[in-house]
Amino acid sequence: MKIPEEATLLRIFIGESDREGGKPLYERIVMKARELDLAGATVIKGILGFGADSRIHAAKLLSISDDLPVIVEIVDSEEKIQLMMPYLDEHITEGLVTMEKVRVVKYRHS
Repeated sequence: MKIPEEATLLRIFIGESDREGGKPLYERIVMKARELDLAGATVIKGILGFGADSRIHAAKLLSISDDLPVIVEIVDSEEKIQLMMPYLDEHITEGLVTMEKVRVVKYRHS
């Protein structure tokens, strides 16, 4: 698979406890990206953050949050990233979705 040098980064900010059909929403998003044959997806778990509700979500020993921030990042051509948008519009009820232009320097596998 090839990604154009001028690509788009889709970044999805959701909560770790967000669910769809009994499974974590971040997992469903990654599976949808794979189904759409996007170049790849990465899930990043945050240790501290807040969103539109201003509630702090933190990973601390004495106050364990059950809803830590999660970011799903997907990079591909803008056209292929647009294939994800109907799915996200339907399934993201709380969170933030951003897109930005990126320059792909290297994308390889052995």
